[in-house]
Amino acid sequence: MIQLGDMTFDLSDPLTLGAGILIGLLLLVLILLIVVVRRAGRQGQSFAHMAGQVSRLAQDVQVLGQGQGQLAGNIQTVSDAQATAQVRVIQTMETRLAEVQAQVSDRLAENALKSARSLSDLQDRMKETLTGSSEKTTQSLTRLQERLATIDRAQTNIEKLSGDVLSLQDILSNKQRRGMFGEIQLTDIVSNALPAESYSLQATLSNGKRADCLIHLPNPPGPIVIDAKFPFEAYEAYAAARTKEEQAVALRALGNAVRVHIKDISTKYLIEGETADGALMFLPSEAVYAELHSRLPEIVREGFNARVWIVSPTTCMATLNTMRAILKDARMREQAGAIRKELAMLGGDVTRLVQRVGNLDRHFGQAAKDLEEIKISADKAGKRAHRLDHFDFEELAPEAAPDAAATLGPPG
Repeated sequence: MIQLGDMTFDLSDPLTLGAGILIGLLLLVLILLIVVVRRAGRQGQSFAHMAGQVSRLAQDVQVLGQGQGQLAGNIQTVSDAQATAQVRVIQTMETRLAEVQAQVSDRLAENALKSARSLSDLQDRMKETLTGSSEKTTQSLTRLQERLATIDRAQTNIEKLSGDVLSLQDILSNKQRRGMFGEIQLTDIVSNALPAESYSLQATLSNGKRADCLIHLPNPPGPIVIDAKFPFEAYEAYAAARTKEEQAVALRALGNAVRVHIKDISTKYLIEGETADGALMFLPSEAVYAELHSRLPEIVREGFNARVWIVSPTTCMATLNTMRAILKDARMREQAGAIRKELAMLGGDVTRLVQRVGNLDRHFGQAAKDLEEIKISADKAGKRAHRLDHFDFEELAPEAAPDAAATLGPPG
């Protein structure tokens, strides 16, 4: 801002800036003219011309001063108009700001009220949710406790089963215990399938060999031996084999082990005149039995040729059921004479019963006839008593003879 008397010029105003630049140019021109005049002071002709130019320049400066005055008036007018516009804009802005503040205050109050209501509703919903969640959590914890209890029981059962498996492994790892395991399983099957008097356990034969079980079948075929064998090492090696070569070697070893058992049973337990011409080799494992029939059918055929039949727990039970039928049929044949005698006696009893029923029927017929005659006599006696009661003597006399004859007849 520049203050010249009562006039104030704003340097940021374009008009003021243009006027300042113009005045500066005029002053520069004037200085240049003075310099030129001084240099041309020696030349008279040039001075007169220069004086005329200076005169014209003075006139131009005067005109410029007048324009500057008008420009200053215009600048003042523009400044006043701008100040008035600024005052109006400020007043308008203040009014608008007050309205906006009022609207903002109203909206803030309304939003605060809505927020309070929403917060209250949210608190209610949270209470309901927390209550429901608490109940659900309690139920979930209860179910979780029940499941944990179930898991504990299952864990106990698993631990018990693990102990049983370890015990079974211990049994199977020992050859003597493994033999006892097969014998115990064979004993259970035989005792469930046959009556106690039809078999013997650990029976000693005439050659001094002891059989695990001897079934007392009638001749033929005669007593038959069942011996329990369990080639566990060979089968375990076969199950643990990974390559085809290892499986082939283990399978041959399994076949050789079974072949040795077949030969052992055929040599020890087939005694002519004492036992049947065949024996059973009991395998206490369905898996070993299945592998023999699927992978080693030639070993099974060798057993047939040696009259040794390989059975598993399932097939052994079926074989024993067949033996039970044979034993039942043999007992029926043994009792056939007693049955025929009892049937003859039963026939005599039936004949006598028929005769006695006939006699009873005749007695019943005679008793019926006597009852009929007694009924007739009772009717006549009743009629006579009625006539005597009414003094009808005329009708009484003619009936005296027949009634007397009836009374003298044979007793009914």
